[in-house]
Amino acid sequence: MMDMAKRKGIKIDTEALERELGVPVVAVWPRKNKGIDGLKKAIEQTAQNLYKSPARDFVNNKSLAPDAIEDIQKVFPSLSDYTAIHYLINHESFDLPENEQEVIEKVEEKNNFNPTKTQAEEILMRYGRIKHIMQQAVSEPDPLQKKIFTERLDNLLLHRVWGYVILLAVLFLLFQCVFWIAQYPMDWIEIGFAKLSGGLSSVLPDGRWTDLLINGVLAGLSGILVFVPQIMILFGLITLLEDTGYMARISFLSDRLMRSVGLNGKSVMPMISGFACAVPAIMSARNIENRKERLLTILITPLMSCSARLPVYTILIALVIPKTYLLGFLGVQGLVMMGLYLLGLVMALIVSYVAKWFIHIKERSFFILELPTYRSPRWNNLIPTMISKAKIFVFDAGKVIMVISLILWGLSSFGPGRNMQRVTEHYEQLKAQPGANQAQLNKEFSTAKLESSYAGILGKTIEPVITPLGYDWKIGIALITSFAAREVFVGTMATLYSVGDDDADGLVLKEKMKAAKRPDGTPVFNLASGLSLMIFYVFAMQCMSTLVIVKKETKSWKWPIIQLIYMTGLAYVMSWIVYQIFK
Repeated sequence: MMDMAKRKGIKIDTEALERELGVPVVAVWPRKNKGIDGLKKAIEQTAQNLYKSPARDFVNNKSLAPDAIEDIQKVFPSLSDYTAIHYLINHESFDLPENEQEVIEKVEEKNNFNPTKTQAEEILMRYGRIKHIMQQAVSEPDPLQKKIFTERLDNLLLHRVWGYVILLAVLFLLFQCVFWIAQYPMDWIEIGFAKLSGGLSSVLPDGRWTDLLINGVLAGLSGILVFVPQIMILFGLITLLEDTGYMARISFLSDRLMRSVGLNGKSVMPMISGFACAVPAIMSARNIENRKERLLTILITPLMSCSARLPVYTILIALVIPKTYLLGFLGVQGLVMMGLYLLGLVMALIVSYVAKWFIHIKERSFFILELPTYRSPRWNNLIPTMISKAKIFVFDAGKVIMVISLILWGLSSFGPGRNMQRVTEHYEQLKAQPGANQAQLNKEFSTAKLESSYAGILGKTIEPVITPLGYDWKIGIALITSFAAREVFVGTMATLYSVGDDDADGLVLKEKMKAAKRPDGTPVFNLASGLSLMIFYVFAMQCMSTLVIVKKETKSWKWPIIQLIYMTGLAYVMSWIVYQIFK
């Protein structure tokens, strides 16, 4: 960041730094590709042993505990003074044989070694050396001359009141943009696939292969590609927030709130990462030193609405929430989307507050964070990041969606021979009657075939359990397939409604779902059932990959099982409450 140092009036003598530190020092400005050649040259010289750092310690470690260090080096002759100090201070956390641990304990007792006092002295000595080097090699302007831009901006963005207001405004704009900007390319993709399906069905001959292509392959592909614009826009905006330095401020702002529920500010980054995907987010919790806070973070991170939920939210909001505006500019659909994300966050904090009383691990907790200076975003980094995230979704999640879509097509098109034969014979008799409404009978025949298929039998089996939530058997099938990946919900709906509706080839999925009716003639997707389903997807643990990674991180099946039970139970109860209120 030599450009920023120059802008602040900070002068750095790299030669003096080299002399004092004993390592090559290269001034670089990577955002403008300056100094990179010098860095490559330094790496090459070091690799070829043309440059060797002097064999001396940064500080005089031996002076901290000379007798204890000598005794340790008699047992471990290869240790430097610095390493010997850390054997004495931290050996309990080292993976050493029992007899070596006992030897180190005896050396400590013999020399009255105080780990805490020695570590504090080492830190003070190190910072004293840093101060001396800074005086030799770096000149800074008087900090009282002017308040730099970052400090003035932090006074506003980290304010006790306005900081949180601005944070909510930033989140609101984020989700509004996801709807505003992505709406047009999403509509084009949906209409394109609807026209392609309609055109192919009119050209290709009737048969299983045509049905597989249109209702299996194309329905699955449209369920993948239609959400690429939203995913690209969401991750593009998050990248901008990270580049500007604001993401670290979010951690700082939320530390006090996090502590009140048993976490700390470091939990925020895994939670924010959970908005993208819970798997890497849970892995990133490793940098939380406190075991209790790390476990709590792992337990609640899947409640963050990951990108896999975004396609589900989008189609349900478009189905049941009117495209209207409050005060002329606040989109209701964007507000609902933001509300779903905030609901997951609030519930995560509540769960953490309750769980902290049941996890009996006592360790002191610290939160140290460097707030980076504000910078203009790297615009040339934005498009590659968006494309990268789209590729991950299309090729990783897309493969799962396609496989599930094809399996579903098979389950929806075939069933027990006797059942399918009975349905076929019944409708052939009805069609043969004089004056029969052929179009209506064809539609009823398609629906009856779907209900008699293996998919229909599966859905009907679990229907009594999910009926109190406002769901029918088709939604039940989607809930089951979603355990592979949540975004499969949309592909499942696309396959089921394509297979079950011969007259809807020219309609987009949203229109097919809107037209879906229950046996009593009421719509399947109304405000009550739509909100209930959104709430279910906010809270439910429908991701096998997350459960596997939790097991890996906690080294036990106990916690993923607890996670699966509490999240599924929470999703069921909250969905039932919402359905009862709005029905």
